[in-house]
Amino acid sequence: MTETQHDVRSLLAPLTAGALKSATRVWMAPLTRSRSRQPGDIPWELNAEYYAQRADPARGAAVIVSEATQISQQGKGYAFTPGVYSPEQVEGWKLVTNAVHEQGGLIVAQLWHVGRISHTALQPNGGKPVAPSAIRANSHTYVDDSMGRKPVSEPRALELDEIPGVIDQYRHAAQAAKDAGFDGIEIHGANGYLLQQFLRRSTNKRTDAYGGSLENRARLGIEVTRATLDVWGADRVGYRISPLGEGMDDPDDHPSETYGYVSTELGKLGLGFLHVVEQFGDAARTPETEPVLATIRQAFRESGGGAYIANGGYDGPTAAARIADDKADAVAFGKAFISNPDLADRFRRGADLAEWDRGTFYGGGAEGYTTYPALS
Repeated sequence: MTETQHDVRSLLAPLTAGALKSATRVWMAPLTRSRSRQPGDIPWELNAEYYAQRADPARGAAVIVSEATQISQQGKGYAFTPGVYSPEQVEGWKLVTNAVHEQGGLIVAQLWHVGRISHTALQPNGGKPVAPSAIRANSHTYVDDSMGRKPVSEPRALELDEIPGVIDQYRHAAQAAKDAGFDGIEIHGANGYLLQQFLRRSTNKRTDAYGGSLENRARLGIEVTRATLDVWGADRVGYRISPLGEGMDDPDDHPSETYGYVSTELGKLGLGFLHVVEQFGDAARTPETEPVLATIRQAFRESGGGAYIANGGYDGPTAAARIADDKADAVAFGKAFISNPDLADRFRRGADLAEWDRGTFYGGGAEGYTTYPALS
């Protein structure tokens, strides 16, 4: 056994995350690739091939978290991203889940509502995007090939009587994901999108039951999670958070308090896993942020939650060390999976990783999507 192989042993051990029997601790993080079929934001054969290439649980991803997938047209923020709410989308996702299962893999659907990170051209009837408060984000989105990249539109604040309808969108999408053959779901509560917009003081200026106190600001995310439990057992549901922030004008001055509370409440529901973006953009793991992550891990585990899935800036040895130190149960890799469909096998062999082509990350066809080879 080489030194590198020795270093990654803990990463290649099996894991039980709720009801998910994970062959290794190498998970695939959600990766927006903007290649759904238009019109209708429908997954198709090319998407199925891409996921199948990475689905061998011994050589690739033990668990795949799908690309962020909007729960409604209102939840859409970017061109060419898939949905999981129409019958046509469900049929498209069946191509993907069947292809993954044929390789022996597991795949969960990430349910996504972008909130204010959208443009009127993407919204139903050209309306304003919705948000907890009418605060425009300092951000851009890609609208379509004719309009290109545009600043996001000014949102409108959701009326109190509209919020049950948003919760129903998540419930409906959870059922659609189940009908499409997914093995579970992950609720996207991170990266400056709707559920995080409600959680952060900087984006939530409400004075009703969904604003003000931490308990009120966290309410929507918890209620959404409870709604999905009407469809799925808690042991097949995960939740994604980004406690350290990474832009989108949503800093949190008290992340230990905020996310300690959220993690405790999610743990009480018995969720199968918590997916934590530890490093992204300007946010990074440092000696100063380690206590925040430790608070979240402890809160989730001690309140009854399942696995802690770390994400952000890891390679094989650093991921394995994190797991060996009980600071993560598994690690979700993002960009490395774009160019290395057999990522776990490369970790096992101590092989070099192939470099990705950033120019083919978003949009286009097979090039830079299904054209990266595995090791022979």
